[in-house]
Amino acid sequence: MELRQLRSFVVVAEEMNVGRAAVRLHLTQPSLSRQIAALEHDLGVELFARVKRRFVMTAAGETFLAEARDLLRRADEAVRAAQRTQRGELGTLRLRFVQSATFEALPRLLGAFRRAYPEVVLDLESSTTLRQTEALRDGRIDVGLLRPTAPSGGGKQAGPTTVVRLAPGLSSRVVAEDPLVAVLPAGHRLTRRKRLRLAELADEPFVFYSRPSGPTVHDTIVGFCRAAGFTPRIEQEAADVQTIISLVTAGLGVSLLIGPTPPSNPDAVVYRELSDDLPPWQLSVAWSPDNRSPVLARFLELL
Repeated sequence: MELRQLRSFVVVAEEMNVGRAAVRLHLTQPSLSRQIAALEHDLGVELFARVKRRFVMTAAGETFLAEARDLLRRADEAVRAAQRTQRGELGTLRLRFVQSATFEALPRLLGAFRRAYPEVVLDLESSTTLRQTEALRDGRIDVGLLRPTAPSGGGKQAGPTTVVRLAPGLSSRVVAEDPLVAVLPAGHRLTRRKRLRLAELADEPFVFYSRPSGPTVHDTIVGFCRAAGFTPRIEQEAADVQTIISLVTAGLGVSLLIGPTPPSNPDAVVYRELSDDLPPWQLSVAWSPDNRSPVLARFLELL
């Protein structure tokens, strides 16, 4: 049994006339009659009969007609789904992101992608840069929103000295350059200032990124503090930005975070720019050029 036989059968059933059905199907009447006869032979049932010179459908034909229409509908849907998948309109995008991307870059990129491809399934999860690069290399994710370089040294004019974190063979594109900002509890004496120098935080207790959750971020920020003349006194550590802000709000210390910062109540916590000549943190989209996913291709086109 072939799909073309089913289509021919349905048209004959709709017309109840082999001649008119043959015209619709652009076939000769003998060719169409042979298709119906072959279908009846394959099924082992009679689909049509002549009763008092009238062309009628048998009970078996009536039952088969409903199923044939359903089979054809599903076959057409399968074809359209395959074509749409090839175009990247269907499928899954496996994306991982660093926490500091969640307040600007991530919603901006995903919002645009969702509007363009609303039926693509988004598999999203927060992950460190190191884990993302390993997953990209192993083919476990399609795209990473990460910080492949860590700024070091001083001076925006000279540009950041970088520590490459991407595995060989991965491609990346910078989508943002973000500053380091100070986080203070509301009412802190330094909130009266619009911009601060790192050295002004030398005597403060700190709430810091925990080193296991992001050793490069942790070590780089500590390095900036030491370059400013002090080693930060870390009183509390946390693995995520929201917890750090909660602890600062509670008065357990000040902090330094990579921007953009999350929205907050200014009566609870205050963000301040730093006047130190610090290089920015690059945020990049990374992927494997060996990944042939059509959905990834659409995401990169949109990017």
